[in-house]
Amino acid sequence: MGPMDFSTFVISLGSSVLIQLGKDGNAPVEGGLELAQQSIDILTMLEAKTAGNLTDEESALLTSVLYQTRLAYVEAKN
Repeated sequence: MGPMDFSTFVISLGSSVLIQLGKDGNAPVEGGLELAQQSIDILTMLEAKTAGNLTDEESALLTSVLYQTRLAYVEAKN
């Protein structure tokens, strides 16, 4: 494993959402919708708190992960 950086942290949170929702090929975890919402809220908070302080690549990654996780959440909820 390499060192932890912002991008790795964001990808980790995004992966957690997909696992919590069962989008990784396994069954959703117990309380997955609530856990996923909490993880998405953390990503949203990071977006607000880091605005203007990220590289273009980091900002694009965060935007993309938020989009993907929100979409997965809506699909799982429906």
